[in-house]
Amino acid sequence: MKTYDEKHLKNVVLIGAAKSGKTTLAEDMLFEAGIISKRGTVEERNTVSDYHEVEYERGNSVYATTLHTEWKDYKINIIDTPGLEDFVGEVISSIRVCDTAVMLLHAYNGVEVGTELIWDYVDRYSKPTILAINHLDHENANYNQVLDQAKFFFGPAVTVMQYPVNQGTSFNAIIDLLKMTMYRFPAGGGKPEKLPIPDEERAQADRLHNELVEKAAENDDALMEMFFEKGSLDEDELRQGLKIGMMKHQVFPVFCLSARNNMGSGRLMGFIDNVAPSAIEMPAEQTEDGKTIPCDPAGPTCIFVFKTLLEPHIGKLSFFKVMSGEVRTGHELFNEKGNTVERLNQLFIADGRNRQPVERLRSGDIGCTLKLKNTLTNHTLNEKNFTAQVDPIHFPPPKVRVAIIAKNKGDDEKLGEVLNEIHMEDPTLEIEYNRELKQVILHGQGDLHLAVTKWRLENIYNMQVEYLPARIPYRETIQKPAMASYRHKKQSGGAGQFGEVFMKIEPYYEGMPPSKEFPVRETEEIELNWGGKLVFNNCIVGGAIDARFLPSILKGVMEKMQEGPLTGSYVRDVRVSVYDGKMHPVDSNDISFKIAGMMAFREAFHQAAPQLLEPVYDLEATAPDMMMGDIMSELQSHRSVITGMDSGHASQVIKARTPQAELDKLFAALRNVTQGKAKVRAVFAEYAPVPPEVQKKLSEDYKKTEQPNGQH
Repeated sequence: MKTYDEKHLKNVVLIGAAKSGKTTLAEDMLFEAGIISKRGTVEERNTVSDYHEVEYERGNSVYATTLHTEWKDYKINIIDTPGLEDFVGEVISSIRVCDTAVMLLHAYNGVEVGTELIWDYVDRYSKPTILAINHLDHENANYNQVLDQAKFFFGPAVTVMQYPVNQGTSFNAIIDLLKMTMYRFPAGGGKPEKLPIPDEERAQADRLHNELVEKAAENDDALMEMFFEKGSLDEDELRQGLKIGMMKHQVFPVFCLSARNNMGSGRLMGFIDNVAPSAIEMPAEQTEDGKTIPCDPAGPTCIFVFKTLLEPHIGKLSFFKVMSGEVRTGHELFNEKGNTVERLNQLFIADGRNRQPVERLRSGDIGCTLKLKNTLTNHTLNEKNFTAQVDPIHFPPPKVRVAIIAKNKGDDEKLGEVLNEIHMEDPTLEIEYNRELKQVILHGQGDLHLAVTKWRLENIYNMQVEYLPARIPYRETIQKPAMASYRHKKQSGGAGQFGEVFMKIEPYYEGMPPSKEFPVRETEEIELNWGGKLVFNNCIVGGAIDARFLPSILKGVMEKMQEGPLTGSYVRDVRVSVYDGKMHPVDSNDISFKIAGMMAFREAFHQAAPQLLEPVYDLEATAPDMMMGDIMSELQSHRSVITGMDSGHASQVIKARTPQAELDKLFAALRNVTQGKAKVRAVFAEYAPVPPEVQKKLSEDYKKTEQPNGQH
């Protein structure tokens, strides 16, 4: 393969809602460039981009796939991304390393839910953006309506470059305002005929061309002077102004497509070649410590891994962008985060499952390599004596969770290994081994995300698994003081066991005054791993209990606090005062006082108005105005408390506090009533008392599982 310099490398990510035509457009681009001899289709399961079994099963993209074309002395790296929110991690990582985003809009569906959600990340990274209105051959295509929607959602940067002459089932022609030419396509698509603009279109074309010239000129002072001087700009000057505007995120050129019929892709590729910025023209890459890495082919070698993929029979593939310098076959680079030297024995350009070996890749290019030992997504590899760390991809927090078990108990260990592999590929799927809840919990972006993970486990890894509701990490505390004692006495031949403990427990709060009822000889404050405090007072006088047994009493209290008397949940914010007791000169020992302390605490706890606490989250739901009533109704039916409302761009933001026990059901309900148009995020806020009826039910359920001696 020809080695392209950094000025002739273009990195493009195809984004948009599901079914907007990204994979079909990618197929067109490969076909037009001669990379493939025949275009595949999603329906026939033979596209270059969608090649994983799960994508065949579902009929849409699940993975982001890297591709490339060589077009008129330019190399265009393309990443085709999924359109469903559940796989947003694949989209974010692709946007992060590409230099231009091509946002596909459906000519009938317009700006869809997936479009709005993905746009947040394009906007966050300020990526130069092209808007491509696809499916203009749809019987209900409405270019003007979609254009108006785009201007409403994306703002005045939306700039018309093309418009269709006869949209609908007979669509075959486009007016191009940069070239001031009409392109008419043959029946099967492909290379168009270049024709003069028809007389009936001339007035509209001239008006839109003048708007395009003004838009290009306003992005550069020198071009603005030329525009005032000449009254117009030539084609090269237009390209220059459009590129400057795209890089400032002030121009989003609009193109017309029928990807299914291969109409318009060649002109789009020509614009990417001639106008879209290359990596070297983009702002320098940011490092974790706020420095920059210029895209310099003569600079130190630095590559950034943005995606990891485990391929059957091949192993681990690491996809990377060359941020600086040049990487060659056999190159040894240091991975600071993996604390290892990695040797890149092979370099590839990937087109779906096909990989073409190359000897070297220059700064700005995208490639992949095999079997790196300790390198994962978000790792930076540098040449010796260069230590920059590229600012990592920031993935969104998970939205839903579920517990997972292997149906065959003998597969438990294997399940853990497989889940870690899947997380390596997909950082947005988080695995939590929760000792408190005694569950393995998967955290994902949505129900579909979790469903696809289950499909992969069962069909790719041959592991039968079951999803269960994830338990809630409740907490227990008390609302009033209480006193109790417990005598532990056991005699069964030989040495016996004896210990008696008297204690008082009280609700603890910061700034609480010292106890006046019993003189405190010694206090120990313990910051609990699960939140809150235990304050343990030694109030023993006269040697009723030897000081050496106090740690055992504390140990017994701590054990019971790890499995609270009410529901078996962690206990927090309690002050314990041991003020009396008895011991035996022979039979008293550590185990006796540990048990006595545990049981005295248990008895006192039940008398101290026990209160169950639940985790509560601050929730924000953003959606169009007309959906606010449905959202508020769902929030209130899921024990949420509305805390406020704000206005956003064409939307409203409802703020609420929602118990974690309701979150998973609420996310699903909101997605349903808003057809997925609501953006919902939740952040842990605090622990708050559960309603009495909920506490009663949970406590009764727990009692059914308790053993007679009170041990769970």
